[in-house]
Amino acid sequence: MAEKRDYYEVLGVEKGASEDEIKKAYRKLAKANHPDLHPGDKECEERFKEINEAYEVLSDPDKRAKYDQFGHAAFDPSAGGPGGAGFGGFGGFGDIFGGGFGDIFGDIFGGGFGGGQTQRSGPRRGENLRVRLNITFEEAAFGCEKEINVGRVEQCPDCKGTGCAPGTTPEVCTECHGTGTVTQAQRTPFGMMQSQTVCPKCRGKGQIIHQPCPDCRGAGVVRKRRTIQVNIPAGIDNGQTISLRGQGHSGKNGGPAGDLLITVMVRPHEIFRRDGTAVFCEAPITFTQAVLGGTLEIPTIDGKVKYDIPEGTQTGTVFRLRGKGIPVLNGRGRGDQYVTVNIETPRNLNREQKEALKKFSESLGEGNYEKHKNFFGKKK
Repeated sequence: MAEKRDYYEVLGVEKGASEDEIKKAYRKLAKANHPDLHPGDKECEERFKEINEAYEVLSDPDKRAKYDQFGHAAFDPSAGGPGGAGFGGFGGFGDIFGGGFGDIFGDIFGGGFGGGQTQRSGPRRGENLRVRLNITFEEAAFGCEKEINVGRVEQCPDCKGTGCAPGTTPEVCTECHGTGTVTQAQRTPFGMMQSQTVCPKCRGKGQIIHQPCPDCRGAGVVRKRRTIQVNIPAGIDNGQTISLRGQGHSGKNGGPAGDLLITVMVRPHEIFRRDGTAVFCEAPITFTQAVLGGTLEIPTIDGKVKYDIPEGTQTGTVFRLRGKGIPVLNGRGRGDQYVTVNIETPRNLNREQKEALKKFSESLGEGNYEKHKNFFGKKK
């Protein structure tokens, strides 16, 4: 295909779609476009690859977060897809359909398509762990270190993940011979079809534990609470996610642990607001300062800085403080700060002040108020 389509468009879902909505859309498209249903149809084959590629990214929270932020550029095209997994074949759907194509096409044909070799007893990656972390505006700007307390599933220290009591070993399942799956043949209108299902004897584990570990009760994992140190990079923005590889839930059957995904929530600031690396604020000035000019002390995320405003400064005037914005995330340099001037009108004047102000106004005449004259002096 000449140009990659948006993955959400490929699956026909909105960008904010839930995991269930994405999976449901994928199942429907996979059924309709599987190459076994359209032999020799190259266009259908390419479409199936595209659907597979989109699902592999959008079904993984970490890959999806990167795709949402950077699009297709987040992944190396030469690797064939995120993580270098590739999308050339039509196998490896155990995580999606539970038992290869036999499960999904069993709904259609009453059997299954052969060729799937999903082994439930093989190593499986642990699930990702998601948490939210609240930080201040300044912590997001300059970075910081935080400690978070999480509950996660870890390998049982007593049995080392085997699920067996110390000094014992599991027995290889005689039904599936350790594969965790059994093959069934079924006659369909298309001929004999083979499908793989979970072994009923070992329930897909490939082995049978006769003496389970007393600590984890044969599960091979236990739930623990851990305090983890997190480095928040300077320039991170609200809603962005930090991924700590291998700090999620423990894997199964020797598989790697999942990742810890930390979504940063930046608390609003009472003075500043942010757009990318730019910082914005409003500065109230007095009528006298606006007329005569003067030196202001402007608050920035670095502290107060002095800035000279010229005579005749008008409400709404914006001036820029170079390099006083947010540091570039994982880069060099900083953005700028933009300050909007608002003239504060004095209130509760006494008689003498009002008289003095009237005399002052009369002494100016219309020539000092160009906008006022141009607006109210227009003919109807």
